[in-house]
Amino acid sequence: MRFLAADELLGRRTGEQGNLVAARYIAEQFRKLGVVPVPGNGANNSTYFQSVPFEKMGTNGSGEIIADAEIMKSGEDWILMNGEAMNIKAPIVYASFGLENAAKNQDDYKGLDVKGKIVLVESGTAETQTPREIINTSNEKRKIAMDKGAVAIIELFNAPIPWNIVTKSFGGEKLGLAETEGAATKSIPHAWVNGKEAKYARALRAVKEVEFKTAGRNSQIVGSYNVVGYIPGSDPKLKEEYVLLSAHYDHVGVGKQGGQPFTAEDSIFNGARDNAFGTVALLTAAEALSKNPPKRSVLIVALTGEEVGLLGSKYYAAHPLLPLNKCIFNMNSDGAGYNDTTIVSVMGLERTGARAEIEMACKAFGFGVFADPSPEQGLFDRSDNVNFAKEGIPAPTFTPGFKEFNGDIMKNYHQVSDNPETIDFNYLLKFSQAYTYATRLIADRKVAPQWSVGDKYEAAGKKLYGK
Repeated sequence: MRFLAADELLGRRTGEQGNLVAARYIAEQFRKLGVVPVPGNGANNSTYFQSVPFEKMGTNGSGEIIADAEIMKSGEDWILMNGEAMNIKAPIVYASFGLENAAKNQDDYKGLDVKGKIVLVESGTAETQTPREIINTSNEKRKIAMDKGAVAIIELFNAPIPWNIVTKSFGGEKLGLAETEGAATKSIPHAWVNGKEAKYARALRAVKEVEFKTAGRNSQIVGSYNVVGYIPGSDPKLKEEYVLLSAHYDHVGVGKQGGQPFTAEDSIFNGARDNAFGTVALLTAAEALSKNPPKRSVLIVALTGEEVGLLGSKYYAAHPLLPLNKCIFNMNSDGAGYNDTTIVSVMGLERTGARAEIEMACKAFGFGVFADPSPEQGLFDRSDNVNFAKEGIPAPTFTPGFKEFNGDIMKNYHQVSDNPETIDFNYLLKFSQAYTYATRLIADRKVAPQWSVGDKYEAAGKKLYGK
């Protein structure tokens, strides 16, 4: 805890030096504890690292979009989501939502020629304007427009969130998974315009051509790592299957990167609770399970990129080092804070088929178990476990104790005050032991856990395991 959340690691921000130091530390702990690299990972099975390529994009630059009398300023009325510098006057073509989906019989480009033109599209889909759906479809819209020869794309952003929140959240430096590992990908300019400002939407739909000036957003490829270790199971047959343990080790960095108040005296967001806490649990499990392996194998993955959109787990789920259909369970550990050291909180306790084992393990170390605190927050879908759940793997998150969001929980969350000195180390020890024991009990089960009947991820589980 004192190493991972030390000032010297500068907030462990993905793609920066402190993050790389944390990854190296975790890998060397694996080596010291007798946890081996995953068979087949790297030359001579020698590495604990899975390279995860990120594209780092600079801040939103200056620019204007001019539609007749309406002059829209970059950073105020629109933000550039991607793309290089450009100064062009070109015809504009409206393409509805800018999507193609054969399964839905949708072709928003039918009969349109957009080569050499600017494409105007609505955000999200016809069904939903949630921020998540807008973000999920935005890259796809840009790629389709590029493939059809468009020179730029303007998206009318219509999610029900204040525009100043959008500019603050997306106008600064950002990280995303790189589409290629070698070099930053070239992209046409892609603007999100404040679509709820009726005069802008009206002007863009009415004009025949638009002036689009932008300084562009510089991008570069930066590297980070998921750190992966393996403990072969002790049962000749069951060891073909495995339990996946996960916790993210990244945090948010230093100063303005942290997004919260800081001072000259303390500007480092050390992330003791979020998530050196879960990473310590991961290393505790590595130590105990390597000394005395359970029947099934155990795969331990310290994940990068959680704070920038669950990206390390998203990458791992798309590039698994062992077959996902041999993974019977994912036990994720992540935390924002805690205010009840008599309990462990578990997102998905009732849903993922291992309640008895988790409760038995927690009871052995004096804990009660509280299922799904703050249900209004949708916490199950907000940590790395969700990327494994989407693949069909039962995947709860094992979290330090709390029952609802309140001042105590948020007091240190993503604050410069989240330092090792504020941690209850006796609680951390017992929490880590309970996490480890629960893993052992699940790995020793005769029959693998399954999603609860009717759960939204049950169908994915049946598809993954062929049941």
